Formats: sequence, C-alpha cells, structure tokens
Amino acid sequence: MLSKVLIANRGEIALRILRACKELDIKTVAVHSKVDADLKHVRLADESVCIGPNPSADSYLNIPAIISAMEVTGAVAVHPGYGFLAENANFAEQVERSGFTFIGPSPAVIRLMGDKVSAIAAMKAAGVPTVPGSDGTLSEEPAEIIAVARDVGYPVIIKAAAGGGGRGMRVVHAEPHLLNAVTLTRSEAQSAFGDSRVYIEKFLEKPRHVEIQVLADGQGHAVHLGDRDCSLQRRHQKVLEEAPAPDIPEAARKRVQDACVKACIDIGYRGAGTFEFLYENGNFYFIEMNTRVQVEHPVTEMITGIDIVREQLLIAGGEPLSFTQKDVVFRGHAFECRINAEDATTFLPSPGTVTAYHAPGGNGVRVDSHLYNGYRVPPFYDSLIAKIITHGRDRESALARMRTALDELVVEGIKTNTDLHRNLVRDGDFQRGGVNIHYLEKKLGL
Repeated sequence: MLSKVLIANRGEIALRILRACKELDIKTVAVHSKVDADLKHVRLADESVCIGPNPSADSYLNIPAIISAMEVTGAVAVHPGYGFLAENANFAEQVERSGFTFIGPSPAVIRLMGDKVSAIAAMKAAGVPTVPGSDGTLSEEPAEIIAVARDVGYPVIIKAAAGGGGRGMRVVHAEPHLLNAVTLTRSEAQSAFGDSRVYIEKFLEKPRHVEIQVLADGQGHAVHLGDRDCSLQRRHQKVLEEAPAPDIPEAARKRVQDACVKACIDIGYRGAGTFEFLYENGNFYFIEMNTRVQVEHPVTEMITGIDIVREQLLIAGGEPLSFTQKDVVFRGHAFECRINAEDATTFLPSPGTVTAYHAPGGNGVRVDSHLYNGYRVPPFYDSLIAKIITHGRDRESALARMRTALDELVVEGIKTNTDLHRNLVRDGDFQRGGVNIHYLEKKLGL
C-alpha cells in the first residue's frame, strides 16, 4: 500500500482523490498555487506545499516544483487527477526517474496513446473498430493526399496527430478545399502542439460520443466498467454525461467493450482509462484514449458501485485487480451535470466570491464540489466548480432526480451555468435519449 500520496491538482478532483486516500489510510500532501491556499482539500490534507504563483505554468505545470515537494514531504507517489500534467509522459517519466510512483500508466503507454496515429495503429492491431482514414500521417505530396481523401470519401476531417481538446482539426466537404485545409491544419498543429503531423479520417455527420471505462493492473488483467454517453457538448467540451449510453444494441455494446479490454492487455495498460468513440448507425469508431481518470467517472461509479480512484491507488501500490469482469454488475442509470462558474448565455467566466452555497441532497444524489460559503473562485483556472450526479433504477427516475437536484442547487455571488442544465434536463429530445454531438450547439444557435 502507498504510504503517502501527493495530489498534483486542484478543485473537486483533488478533494475526490484526498477522500479516497483517507479511506485507505494513506497520508496526503496537497500542492497549491498562492491563490489556492484556501481550497478545501488543502485545508484537509495532512500536509500542504505552495509550489508557485497563480498562473498554472508556474505552479500546477511546474514539474521541478512538484517533484521537489514530493522529496521534502516524503511522498512516495503522485496522483495527477485530470488536466494539467495527467497525460504528460515527460512528467510521468521524471516522477519515475526520481524514484517515485506515478499513479497512472507507464510513460511509454501515455506516449503511445497520446499520439493519435500510433494509438489508431495499436487499436487496429487489437481489434478495436476505428474510423476509416489514412494509414498513418499524410505525406507532403499533394497527389497522394488527394488520393487518400478520395479513397476515404468526402466529407473528411483533417486531424493533428498530437491534437486534443477539439484543437487541430478541420472538416473538408469537397476536394477543391482539401490541400489548403491540410496546410492550415499543419500550421495550427505546429503552433499548438509543436508537431505538424496530420492525418485524415472519414467525417461522420451525426455521431454520438460514447466512451468505455476500463481498469487494468498492468499484470495481465483488465475489465471494463461499461459505457457513458457524452454527446451533449459545446465546442468539443462535455457538458452533461450519462451511463449507460441509451439505445445501443447489446451485441454491439459487448463487442466494443470486449475489444477495449483486449487492447488494455495488449498494450500493457495500468490504471484507469477511457476509450472514446464516435457511434453512428450501430457502429463504433475509436477516436482516442484518455490515459487518466475522467471528469465524468462518477456516473460509472454510481451504476457499478466501484470506486475508480480507490482502484487507481491500489493498482499503483502493486495490487492486482481484486475482481473479474463477471463481478462487475450494472444497476440503474446515472447522470452528471457539470456546473461551471460562467454565464449560462454568453459562457464567459464568472470568477468571484461565493456568498451563498447550498448543495442538493436526497436519495440517489451525489455532489462532487470544493465550494463553500465565502470561497473565492479564481480567474486563473478551469471554471468547473461542481458536479451534480444522480442515480435511479432507470433513466427516467435518474433524470427526475436530476431535475429536482438542479432546482435545489444554490450558488450566489457568481454566475453559473445551472440554468442551462435545468433547461437541458427538461428538453424533449434529450429526455427521449440518443441526441448527437451537434445537438447542443444547434439548440444554442452556435
């Protein structure tokens, strides 16, 4: 068992990790920027260390400062949460070279799955369904690029090999626009990621975003914990998630879940991970793997009863998976609404002091949040301030509980997107289930 874990993150996920550590009697170290000294998990941790000024580049992305904090506090492992350094292979490598444990997959696997081209190749080899596209990165020859696009069939999407977060991609509907789009995407990729490689995929017109949660111990054992639907998105950022994904044939669901488990074993995966797919007309198409815990992991925990962060800690401590696939039982349905400190109409950030905060409660309601009365939301980081999660015996009951929970939520002193969520959970199309990834932006007129 790990004796002391440094939490290299902030906000609700840092508090989530701290609670899992406490349940396992693991000592905790909270690192924070100057403005985050009053975060709830910093107050509750066994030790805390200020690692730099407010900008994330000088604090939460400051690798030497984090490793130094591990050295001076005697921490033996680091949990990166999500965002910041969670999928940074160089960070994981420096942690391990310094003699500490990185709670996540190996640096080699992070690199493999972080590069979209190598990830797709690995998934094809493992039998995971992928989007039709170029076999690797595009050449520099215009004729070859045109030939690939014709073979795939329009519309196509040009993607950066090192891309992510919705950046480094461009849709092309007709051949006259292809070469210019490739040039622009290469330039954007070089600027954003320091890597100009791009590839082509078939552009799916109205897909859903469905993902598979996995756990693997790196010792030859892996399981899936079902799927989630994350199709309600704005500018490629998820807004509301649910588990399981509605209206998917069980045979198709099982095939892709089993393929993901096999892929984990094939690549020697360790820890929690998520395979992300586009789903259209009964078919799954792999797009990427997130080699970390996801923001939306609570909906999976609610329908399985499995504490994903706890399992991350046990696996990092060298424990094999304590259960097999047949032990995973799915019960009911769950939703998660991401509450952000932002205007519900303009989506502009809304930092400031929380003058009143009341979290909803009741049967089947969970709130993951670092908020408290008097907490000041800083302007320097992601605007996520709470996650409202509800569970019910079926989709309808879970959704009814979410409507009640959102109506009970009170956050005053700052603006939040709560009204957007109240509208979404009463939207007729969403209530029927199965909306595609363009639905929310179309609804918002974007």
